[in-house]
Amino acid sequence: MEITGFFAAIIIGLIIGVLGRLVVPGKQNIPIWLTLLIGVVAALLGTLVAGAVGVDDTSGIDWIELILQVVFAAVGVAIVAGAYGRRRVR
Repeated sequence: MEITGFFAAIIIGLIIGVLGRLVVPGKQNIPIWLTLLIGVVAALLGTLVAGAVGVDDTSGIDWIELILQVVFAAVGVAIVAGAYGRRRVR
């Protein structure tokens, strides 16, 4: 991954985190900063997986990479919301 791809993944990750939170049904009781952090991690993972599969550099918008990033964000938000919610109930 090039340095520009890394910075783009961070910026896109902020948006991806919010999209991932919207995809997960129900209310997530996690702070927004945690959602954004999950989005950044999901964007980086999505970019790495897209690169490994060979779909990271296409002409136009990289829809497959974007979908991978949103899926990683949704899974991350769901996992963290479940763990964070259980921790706060105690």
